Amino acid sequence: MPTRTARTAWTGTLQEGSGQVELASSGVGKYDVSFPKRAAEDADGTTSPEELIAAAHSACFAMALSAQVTNSGGTPESLDVSADVTLGPDRDGGFRISAIKLTVRGRVTGLDDNGFAAAAAAAKAGCPVSKALAGVDNITLDAALV
Repeated sequence: MPTRTARTAWTGTLQEGSGQVELASSGVGKYDVSFPKRAAEDADGTTSPEELIAAAHSACFAMALSAQVTNSGGTPESLDVSADVTLGPDRDGGFRISAIKLTVRGRVTGLDDNGFAAAAAAAKAGCPVSKALAGVDNITLDAALV
């Protein structure tokens, strides 16, 4: 299986410094990062590790759910997945990812609400990114058919 690479070039202190993260394997872009903007409500055009984790988790979960729906006898027509990743204080000092909320709305044939919910739960458990984030205390799932 392949290995994917991202790189970050950072200059300066945590509070005054900034950096740029590059999605090196795909070459699709470089994105600014900054701790003050990471900790602010308004990202102001700057990404963060939490946003990048949210992107990875939503994409991985969508792929895993597509497979689970198919394995359960359904056909996925469309899956709209979002991941909300929250940065919060760590009781031992510093910060940690305190919560992740996965939300999916799906159009599938061949599964009822219960079958879709079961497929979504299995996808959450089996998604490699979910497994990598197992140290997050609070990962919730809101799955429904539309």
